[in-house]
Amino acid sequence: MTNPNRVAFTLFGRDVYWYGILMALGILIAVWLTLKEGKRKRLTEDNILDMCLVVIPCGVVGARLYYVIFEWASYAANPIRILYIWEGGLAIYGAVIGGLLGMLVYSRIKKIRFLKLADCIAPGLVLAQSIGRWGNFFNQEAYGLPINNGALMWFPMAVRIDGIHYFNGELCSNPYHLATFFYESMWCLIVFIILWSCRKKFKHDGDAILTYAALYGFERMFVERLRGDSLYLIKPTDSFPEGIRISEMLSLIVVVCVLAFFIIRRIREKKLNAIIWPSPEVFPEEETTEGCEETCEIASDDAGTACEQAEETAEETAEERDDAQ
Repeated sequence: MTNPNRVAFTLFGRDVYWYGILMALGILIAVWLTLKEGKRKRLTEDNILDMCLVVIPCGVVGARLYYVIFEWASYAANPIRILYIWEGGLAIYGAVIGGLLGMLVYSRIKKIRFLKLADCIAPGLVLAQSIGRWGNFFNQEAYGLPINNGALMWFPMAVRIDGIHYFNGELCSNPYHLATFFYESMWCLIVFIILWSCRKKFKHDGDAILTYAALYGFERMFVERLRGDSLYLIKPTDSFPEGIRISEMLSLIVVVCVLAFFIIRRIREKKLNAIIWPSPEVFPEEETTEGCEETCEIASDDAGTACEQAEETAEETAEERDDAQ
């Protein structure tokens, strides 16, 4: 098995890496899908593009800060390296958190429902993750446990890591490792198919982004434990060899919270026989239409009443004439 070159091509003396190309491709496709979904949700193209111009840089900053916070020891001696994002060190959970915070600010300024915006980006976000994970293959990173079973030493079940490399901070002499990047890429592709297929069936704003969070978190709980480059909340020690992996713990919390929310909301909606939080959004034209219908009904009632009164008056007049004759 021959590993591909990290460099896709050289332009004006500068190497262009596959990792960057795949990340850019994932972002472009995500923006395109968000535009399509935004149109379906009655958002303008300007709304979506402006939001993306806020969310994308916020996501990059969030991804970097998330990584640096939990790997501060690597940057403390030379903090300027925090800016060297081309050296690697971006965390997807940080990207999601940073992007959503930027979106929250944007939604407040533009007075657009936050959950509607979040639903628009959910399918494109997870597809971008699926594409971007292949950048880990070219960079030879985000790999899993070393393996010695010859039946598993084939791509995409496993990858061969060239040269000196480490697993959980220790030098590793075994070149074959589980291809955890591939597992996550395929799972994200499945999640995308689910979200894109079900997007018109969701009854509430927020259902798409919460479904994404639960499904992605479920996968990450298991794959994270296989990886050798995890960020730790509590690093492994002799007395606590497993440590606490931050992404594993965060995934568990997200999955439990989302499932609990869905279950509780479903029970309450069934009891009340109505859609509750978040309730369906009412658009201005719908309010106007409802108002016109009410006005027409009132006018119709008034006209009916007037006709009835006129008929009664005519009958009384006729009776008086008969009596007079």
